[in-house]
Amino acid sequence: MEQLLSQPLIQHLLDELFIWQEWLEGIPWQTMDELVSRFVFYYPLLMAYIWMIGGIIYFFRCELKNKDFARGLPSLAKYPPVSILIPCYNEGENIRETIEYLLQQNYPHYEIIAVNDGSKDNTLDILQGLARQHEKVRVVNLATNQGKAVGLRTAALLANSEYLICIDGDALLATNAVAWMVRHFIDNPNVGAVTGNPRIRNRSTLLGKIQVGEFSAIVGMIKRAQRNYGRIFTVSGVIAAFRKSALQDVGYWSPDMITEDIDISWKLQLAGWTIPFETNALCWVLMPETLNGLWKQRSRWAQGGVEVVMRYFSALFSLRALPMWPLYLECCISLLWSFTVLLLILLTPIHLLLDGRQEMLGDLTPHWTSMLLSVTCLLQFAVSLGIDSRYEQRTGEKYYYWIIWYPIVYWLINIGTAVNGFIKAVRKKRGQRAVWTTLDRGLKEK
Repeated sequence: MEQLLSQPLIQHLLDELFIWQEWLEGIPWQTMDELVSRFVFYYPLLMAYIWMIGGIIYFFRCELKNKDFARGLPSLAKYPPVSILIPCYNEGENIRETIEYLLQQNYPHYEIIAVNDGSKDNTLDILQGLARQHEKVRVVNLATNQGKAVGLRTAALLANSEYLICIDGDALLATNAVAWMVRHFIDNPNVGAVTGNPRIRNRSTLLGKIQVGEFSAIVGMIKRAQRNYGRIFTVSGVIAAFRKSALQDVGYWSPDMITEDIDISWKLQLAGWTIPFETNALCWVLMPETLNGLWKQRSRWAQGGVEVVMRYFSALFSLRALPMWPLYLECCISLLWSFTVLLLILLTPIHLLLDGRQEMLGDLTPHWTSMLLSVTCLLQFAVSLGIDSRYEQRTGEKYYYWIIWYPIVYWLINIGTAVNGFIKAVRKKRGQRAVWTTLDRGLKEK
């Protein structure tokens, strides 16, 4: 009886397998392989030229004609009071130098508000000592680790000024940076924030030297291009200025977003505020110089981007949000590109073992396509470093030749961190507080 019942079932399964086999054989695999290969190759090529063209136009429109660049300090019609906010967590090794640099600002009216966010080292003692020495310094102590977003909001609410400059506890702000950023608020009442121009402090290892070129050739170029096309993806988390009334308009920073800088940038721009890029607002920052630290940092950045993409999708369906669509689509396509490249890398050994086919990664092997991509990459570096060299010259150091290692070291890391960040963002529960950790100078969920 069981055999009679099982025979129709077996036949049914065979019929289903036959149908699936016919369907699979009908798929134009070769055409799909070709489309995937072209996407993998042409997408970074296209974006490189989009960034270069936008960056060049921005340079000629906004930087080359800047008459105040030569003198290093802009001429302002007025000098409104400014509050400099510094959220700190376990910054005992850096915070004294950071505040001493701030006390040298070429700006007449400013205060410094340092927030100790439940540090476990001697950060609070150092801050209290500096407050006793300098009347410009105010200290706010949070008993437990609340996260950078809460620290910034606390300081913003206690600030006596409409204009807020936010830097990290390990950053060194250039002496003229405040004036360069404030001028945007004075000139345009629609400016809600200004993003500065971070530079790399630690340049002792290969990763540190590569990042010097990366922040010029990649980060700086992209910010210029995005600003030229209308909107920027994010302000710099280590150096940014805000209009307090604009922050109040959007509800300040979100405590549950892993990257508060990306989140506040989208909130402000979706609400109609604009964010210019001030290339003269230099700020020297510490960056990871180990692969483990770099992986954690870039995974956090990628996760923050995905969280923003997920949270503000519904907010994009308004006329005011139309300028944000190019940024949104570019972020989504970049994620798709990273997943596609990773999939191809994983499938290549299987194809080689089965039938020796190598077409799937043909455009990544030494053919004319790879040569074109390499030449474009070098051209992008040359253009962006040429534009940015006027700012890097102020450091007195040159590490540009290290940027040739960027595609080898960083592309694979960025592909992996994009996928890792996407998975973390999807798995994260909304409302989880993002708090400090000093392991990679970033944040984690609690």
